[in-house]
Amino acid sequence: MYSRRRFLTLTGAVTAGTLSPTALSAVDERLESALTETFSLSGRWQFRTDPLDSGAEQRWYEAEQAAMDWQSVDVPHTWQIDPAYADYRGIAWYRKSFDVPATWQLSAVRVEFEAVFHTATVWVNGRLAGEHNRKGYTAFTLDITQLLEWGRENTVAVRVDSAFNEHMLPRGRSSDWAHDGGIYRPVQLIITPKTFVERVDVKAVPDLTNSEARVTISARIRNAGSKRWEGHASYRIVDEGNGVLASSHSGNSGFSIPAGGVETVLFHGLLRDVKLWHFDQPNLYRLKFSIADERESHQFTTMFGVRTLEVKDGQFHLNGEHVRLIGVERMAGSNPEFGMAEPEDWIQRDHADMRHLNCIFTRVHWPQDKRVLEYCDRHGILMQIEVPAWGPDTFQGMGDSPDADIMQNGLEQLQEVIARDRNHPCIVVWGLCNEIDGQNPAAYQFAKRMLEEAKRLDDRLCSYASNSLFQTPERDVAGLMDFIETNEYFGSWEPGSPEDLARHLEDLHAAFPGKPLVISEYGYCACTEDRPEGDERRTEILRAHDGVIRSKDYMGGAIFFCYNDYRTHVGDRGVGALKQRVHGVVDLYGRPKRSYEVLRVESSPIELVTVENRRNAFSLLVRTRHETPRYTLRHYKLRGVLYGQGDIPVEKQDANLPEIGPGAEVRIELPFAESITPVRVRFDVLRPGDVSAYSLDWKPMG
Repeated sequence: MYSRRRFLTLTGAVTAGTLSPTALSAVDERLESALTETFSLSGRWQFRTDPLDSGAEQRWYEAEQAAMDWQSVDVPHTWQIDPAYADYRGIAWYRKSFDVPATWQLSAVRVEFEAVFHTATVWVNGRLAGEHNRKGYTAFTLDITQLLEWGRENTVAVRVDSAFNEHMLPRGRSSDWAHDGGIYRPVQLIITPKTFVERVDVKAVPDLTNSEARVTISARIRNAGSKRWEGHASYRIVDEGNGVLASSHSGNSGFSIPAGGVETVLFHGLLRDVKLWHFDQPNLYRLKFSIADERESHQFTTMFGVRTLEVKDGQFHLNGEHVRLIGVERMAGSNPEFGMAEPEDWIQRDHADMRHLNCIFTRVHWPQDKRVLEYCDRHGILMQIEVPAWGPDTFQGMGDSPDADIMQNGLEQLQEVIARDRNHPCIVVWGLCNEIDGQNPAAYQFAKRMLEEAKRLDDRLCSYASNSLFQTPERDVAGLMDFIETNEYFGSWEPGSPEDLARHLEDLHAAFPGKPLVISEYGYCACTEDRPEGDERRTEILRAHDGVIRSKDYMGGAIFFCYNDYRTHVGDRGVGALKQRVHGVVDLYGRPKRSYEVLRVESSPIELVTVENRRNAFSLLVRTRHETPRYTLRHYKLRGVLYGQGDIPVEKQDANLPEIGPGAEVRIELPFAESITPVRVRFDVLRPGDVSAYSLDWKPMG
């Protein structure tokens, strides 16, 4: 494959407002016809298992195959939620027919699978289209143009292998979550001109002193045609909140790509009066990148945000502000009705619930559904996204270096997740592995190489969640990372007390004095007979450990584990699709436990609200936390709802809060017009977007 790079300096750049409305309209009119066309292949498919692995030999991928042994399923799909296949891990097949219009003949047609667990072999009309091997959480795209038959029905067949595998990550049975086989995320056809924009990477670096941001745009352009392509590139950046043009380039720099070639085009731009992305102000920009020649054009759209999370003086700084972050981890795929094939409304429901729990920072054990990332982009949740290298068994039986196949699989998964997800502002940390025994030589070398590759590809912070820092922490590979993460379960998975946690944190601070510490997991699992589920112990540990975390001024944050009880093949409760570990503040179906409200209060930036009432003229004192979580409240407001007889809401009043820094307090007056004696008044401190960060029910004395 021919590939080269061209660097175009943005000498012809224009900023917002310098193109005339007529010129912009003309550009938009031409590019409107150049937008990528997508055709969903989600929905009804045929499915069958293949326990003897005979399907390829019997040519199940051919369209003429009889349908009597196939059943109908809806993709996204995992067979693990079907009682008949709940414990089946092995080979299965999917097949679907779809119409291909003759008008696509002049186009390039690709099929995109957002994830298949874990190995997929794809045929179109009985001919091999390609494979994606031993990478169950990353998307892949295949060019199927030459395999299509125009103006008639076509067939796609997919052989899926979900068997535990020793040559991939997660390795064998080492991990502790649901290994759900299937085409469990959406599938679509992508129809573009023969020469198209394949990917656009955006790097936006803010200058906090003058409200500007330097933007670097790197576009990968592919010529899938049979002739050399000559044309030019341009772009427009639009404020997603108000639709105002923020920056553009008119496309006066030409370039060419030979047949079958790939070109990377680089632009540099500037955003003025930039709106920063923040978990309380998740401002987004929409980039429309276009290429055009004399005959056709193509436009690629991506979203990005402008923000920075960096380590300075041993602390996290978000957009220049010293912050201490807090949140909770969610284990996807845990509702037994859906498994890993989660519908969008369930994804949104869970993450809205996490926001209600004051989660502003989370981590995940594997690359996520892009609908998860889009929600976090739009609603403000910082995320550490990880390569699924889990557990010390990952490197069992290896010497001083990781096995070549495991190392390569880890690098490929890292490369694929960064390539697809790097524009998401919610992702602030690349997580490289979890609980691998970072003092084991092979594990150490694996994490070190992964760190090198992550830094080569991107400049985000990198870390790994360690459980091997309790003795000789200075020997752990954690010391190479941008900050230190420790998974600690004193009083749950391991014996100990809050005092033991305090000593552990002091030891880590002494070993790594210039780096923030994050407790990447803490909590309580009712996973053995001597640890019954009653939720009281979970609440005790949450409060006690938070108290220790808040007493250490070198802490960067904490992530409670976990939001939900979660499905896992190593579960100790339940059977079939309900095999699980009881670890969350909600159950598998999202039903809150008593610890749910405790986690919400503990994670709130509000430490205290006191109320005084003088004939329904209320005076409230609002005090913020000085320690974890620590951040400035901007554009918050106070809401009061007065309830009368029968607990009926009869009046609502809002008051804007001034900017409140960590450890500060402010008094707010909130008078009501109603003269009745209220049954109660509900007060909420609301984040921007009217998400409650703190709630208080006031009732009159007596």
